[in-house]
Amino acid sequence: MGIKTYNPYTPSRRNMTGSDFAEITKKTPEKSLLASKKKNAGRNNQGKITVRHQGGGNRQKYRIIDFKRKKDGIAATVIGIEYDPNRTANIALICYADGEKAYIIAPEGLTDGMKVMNGPEAEVRVGNCLPLENIPVGTMVHNIELYPGKGGQMVRSAGNGAQLMAKEGKYATLRRPSGEMRMVPLNCRATVGIVGNVDHSLVKLGKEVASVTWASVLPSAVQS
Repeated sequence: MGIKTYNPYTPSRRNMTGSDFAEITKKTPEKSLLASKKKNAGRNNQGKITVRHQGGGNRQKYRIIDFKRKKDGIAATVIGIEYDPNRTANIALICYADGEKAYIIAPEGLTDGMKVMNGPEAEVRVGNCLPLENIPVGTMVHNIELYPGKGGQMVRSAGNGAQLMAKEGKYATLRRPSGEMRMVPLNCRATVGIVGNVDHSLVKLGKEVASVTWASVLPSAVQS
């Protein structure tokens, strides 16, 4: 992904940047994997506004993401990389050999036409999901389960990845992006690679306000 700049026709546009969405290869979502998102506009169950200044915005639908990756032993082909308005990471639409489609979080380096697989027999390759006990120490992983079978709950945002530091007994030690060491059961699953859209943190939404000191505004007054 690249960062694009804008012509500074207003003060806020001068330092504003945005994504060029170069990784996106598919514009329209898969209808069978969409769910409606209800907007409450700050109202409670009586219809009264309890949180002011809420509402508006673009109409969105939720993309159903497969965080569990339980379809083992069947290869899937990446159809396209899509933008997801509900998260910082991009998502990948995959199609299994039996025709079933699913959304997964798109790791860095995953492109159209690549094959991904789930299960203990899967290779240690970007986009593949397998138990931590089958992943070599030192590998970068994401979408990590905290409890076996619950689905990935940890390290899912853009540009993040955790490193598998050690395996001892029934637990694996992971170094999270924050630097925290976290122990997770070895039979928990994780996806190989780091989450894509790594430049997301570099996007600036508006103008930067410079700090002003009295010394810079009235140097003679300060000196006197």
